[in-house]
Amino acid sequence: MPQSMAAQQNYTPKILVVDDEMRIREGCRDVLTQEGFEVASADSGKKGLDMIAREHFDIVLLDLMMPEISGLEVLPEVKSSHPDTVVIVITGYATIEHSIEAMKLGAFDFIPKPFSPEQLKVVVSKAIEHTRALQDIAKEKSRMRGLINRLSDGVMATDDHLRVVLANPAFMKMINHKGGAVIGHPAQSFIKVSKILNMIHEARSMPGDTFGELIDEIQLNGEGETEEMVLNAHSAPFRDRTGTTIGTITVLHDITALKKIDRLKSDFVSMVSHEIRSPMNSVLMQLKVIMDGLAGDVSEKQTEILDRASKKINSLVEMASELLDLAKIESGLITLEKETIQFNELLEDQRQFHLESAAAKHISINFEKASHLPLVSANRRNMEEVVSNLITNAIKYSQEGAAIDLAVSLENEYLCITVKDTGLGMSTEDLERIFDRFYRVKNAQTRFITGTGLGLPIVKKIVQAHQGTIQAESEPGQGSTFRVYIPHVTE
Repeated sequence: MPQSMAAQQNYTPKILVVDDEMRIREGCRDVLTQEGFEVASADSGKKGLDMIAREHFDIVLLDLMMPEISGLEVLPEVKSSHPDTVVIVITGYATIEHSIEAMKLGAFDFIPKPFSPEQLKVVVSKAIEHTRALQDIAKEKSRMRGLINRLSDGVMATDDHLRVVLANPAFMKMINHKGGAVIGHPAQSFIKVSKILNMIHEARSMPGDTFGELIDEIQLNGEGETEEMVLNAHSAPFRDRTGTTIGTITVLHDITALKKIDRLKSDFVSMVSHEIRSPMNSVLMQLKVIMDGLAGDVSEKQTEILDRASKKINSLVEMASELLDLAKIESGLITLEKETIQFNELLEDQRQFHLESAAAKHISINFEKASHLPLVSANRRNMEEVVSNLITNAIKYSQEGAAIDLAVSLENEYLCITVKDTGLGMSTEDLERIFDRFYRVKNAQTRFITGTGLGLPIVKKIVQAHQGTIQAESEPGQGSTFRVYIPHVTE
């Protein structure tokens, strides 16, 4: 025995038939009731609207031509109060003009009089499928809204005109918004943090042929009972399948606790390093007094032992100094001491400075000045430290007779400083970790090379503090290439 449509659909929609002809009302009710649907009827548009005001119907079969109130008058009222109700127009006047007008008012489909039970079943079946699709979408939206509202990260989405279409409670809390609802309102009407607004506008204006995520760290000063907060903000354009931007998505992550921990860690490292460096320097001075024979004669063997001890202590002093530098960089102090720098001059100065140590291993350092370079706003001492560290590493990790090439070029809004060597190179595993603190490449070729493993982490921190990036490429036996990108001064 064939199943009814209601059984096949796994749910029973409520259907209302609004028609002034009794035979149409009763015929529809008989056919649809046999199919397992719950059917009600009304003999006029006014009665139909009264019933719809009292309860919700999934499908409304609506006659267009009725006395007092026509179906074309009932239709917008239904769609206004129950936008998810599917309206099927029943009419003996199914002209093109009526069809167009009814579709504009929100009709789903038509069935012309007279119609057979099979025609009625087909059009109602289509309406049920549409209703189920709407219900599935509504359920999915509800689940997604519930999930987003429970996120600890702040999430906000806007449309093409930067009106808010979604904003979860975490987002409202992070921007300290205590007003009313924001859905449908322009983002700039309630977001008072200029950096967030600028990111949203920039994401909205991003060219369609490119995609990128804007990332920034935003510090909010506490007001009243609100504590100081540090946010990691991400903003990106939201595009449809044709690539057209239809809105933006912004995510805020509260990193205040992480920043406090980092600050405490840096303060602790700074304090310990400072306390270690002073006594170490004192020990070095006393060792030098002994080695120079000022405290009495010293044998050759004793001198050798004291020299080794001196080198080890020097390594500890160097590590303490680099830890202090790292703590200073992480505190953000270097960003306060910027000046305009011409990198042709800086690279040539560094080349000259390292020529002697390179010559000891018969290594050449080559540099050809670039023309028409823009100036860079940066901390000179720290930029020198970046280049010096990369050249020093290139010398240390190269065999005798190798070559080091320095270069500087302009790439879009960045100045690219390149340090390339023909040295030992490194594996992919090492390449992924060289910017980690205290990490050093260890193999048969490098076991005699000394270092603290803090040089490249310091370089990376300096570059990031200048809103730049650093990249490394290398293969074992093929040398290494480091590229530093620093934004230049726009003239």
